[in-house]
Order: sequence, then C-alpha cells, then structure tokens
Amino acid sequence: MTSFRTSAVLAAGALALAGCATVTNPNPADPIEGFNRSMYKFNDTLDKAVLVPVAKGYRFTVPEPARDMVTNFFSNVGDVYNVANNLLQLEITAAVQDLMRLTINTFFGVGGLFDFATPAGLPKHSQDFGVTLGKWGVPAGPYLVLPLLGPSTVRDGVGMAGNMFIDPTSYIKPDWISYSLYGVRLVNTRANLLDASNLLEAAALDPYSFTRDAYLARRKYLVNGGATSDTSLPNYEDEDGAGAAGGAGAQPMPAAKPASGASAPASASGAQAEPDAPQGSPVPGKMVPGGLPFRR
Repeated sequence: MTSFRTSAVLAAGALALAGCATVTNPNPADPIEGFNRSMYKFNDTLDKAVLVPVAKGYRFTVPEPARDMVTNFFSNVGDVYNVANNLLQLEITAAVQDLMRLTINTFFGVGGLFDFATPAGLPKHSQDFGVTLGKWGVPAGPYLVLPLLGPSTVRDGVGMAGNMFIDPTSYIKPDWISYSLYGVRLVNTRANLLDASNLLEAAALDPYSFTRDAYLARRKYLVNGGATSDTSLPNYEDEDGAGAAGGAGAQPMPAAKPASGASAPASASGAQAEPDAPQGSPVPGKMVPGGLPFRR
C-alpha cells in the first residue's frame, strides 16, 4: 500500500510539473496547455500501443458489412442522446425527427443494425449534454485534455456525466454485457478512424494544436446551432507562407463558366443543411488521436 501511495504521489507530481511547462505561443482558450500537451502525448502513446493494433486486427478479421451494422447499432443508440438533448433545448422538430429515426431503425432495422431512416430523408443530428449546457448559457471554460477520454472543456467534462445518465447501454444488466458493449463501441469507432488519424499525422504540422482548434470550432458550431459569426478559422500556413485552402486572406477561385447548353447551377441562397461527416472522419467529441471515443 505504501509503494502504491508513493507511486500515486510521484505521478501527480509529474503531471503538475508538466502543467507548469512553458508554452511558446499560449492560446487564451488553453491556459493549461503544458498539462494538456502532456496528457495528449500520454493518450496518443496509449492509443498507438494498444488501441490501434486492436482496431487493425478488428478491421482485418471482421467483414465490412458486419462493421457497418455495428456502427449503425451504436448510431441508433446515439439517437437516444439526440432525442433527450433536443427536448432539453426545446428543439421540438429535431426531437421528433430523432424519435422517428429511433423508431424506424429499431423496429424495421433489426435493433438499429440497418439504417432505413437516412434514405427516408430523416437527418442525423449531433447532440450531447455538453452542447445542451452551452445552449443554456454555461460557458465552455478552459480547454482540457482528459486521461483516456481526450479533448474536452470544463463544460463538456461535466456534460459527460449527463451523457452517461442518458446512455441506455449503461443500464444493461449484468454489468459485463454493458462493459462488453462499450469495448465493442470503442474498438469499432477506432477502426473507423484509422485512415483519418493517419491523414492527420501526415498533414498537420502540430497535431495537438490542430486537434484542439478543430474541437473548439466544432463545439462552438454545435452550440450556435450551425450559425457562427466567427470566420477566423485557423490558418495553417506552410514554410513558404502560402495559406491553406480556405484560410483568411485566400482569394476565391473565379467560377468556371458553364459549357454551352449546360444549365447553370442552382442558387446557393437559403439555409443549407450541414453535410453529414463521412464515417471515420475525425469529428471532435467522437474520436480523435489523443483520446478514446467516449461520447456518441
């Protein structure tokens, strides 16, 4: 017991020292960047050593149609989150759509193994209790990288408790079934994101900053209901100073003239529905390098 307490004290001291590390370019939204970078490195190391090999083995041995059914099942469970949180946000239309998705896919999709709601025109929403707190006016607080769970904020960390309360798989008995479902969800989600995480490592000069900025931008987008006045997206320039596509200061390409006889594209005026992220895309809050998938 004494040796365990000593190890715990040493580990806590190491994390405290890491949190006091000097940051060259501090971000106001990330006041404990030293600690967060250390935790990101810990999560990333654990991910590469344990979860990535397991996910690769899973993807190699399990046929893609079976993996798709697993993904659909947990996506259907996620619609329970969406119904509850849209009701809490008084988004009645979205809540009804989510309830219809849940009903159709549960009964006609064999417990959610098949997705019939999306082809039927019912959109897939993305809600959780952290977003609900944000819409209630609770500030996000500092950016925070949690052990194993990855990118978060103080508000979203509190929201995780609400997510666990809403998650129907948390109430399945005996407990080993609930834990097994969480393990399957963990491995399946990581397998879906193998290609995306490889792309992130190859493309981002600083994966930590890229992940943080993407997470915070995504959460702000969700809290604002898809409307945001902040157009100052991160501009990751290369060494020659050329701006990334879509960066501030980038000049728009002139529109190509339609060929003779071809109809002009439809007007882009009006509200646009948010396009669904492809399965396996690094949507913050689901799974990104440096954290394990906890939320839906």
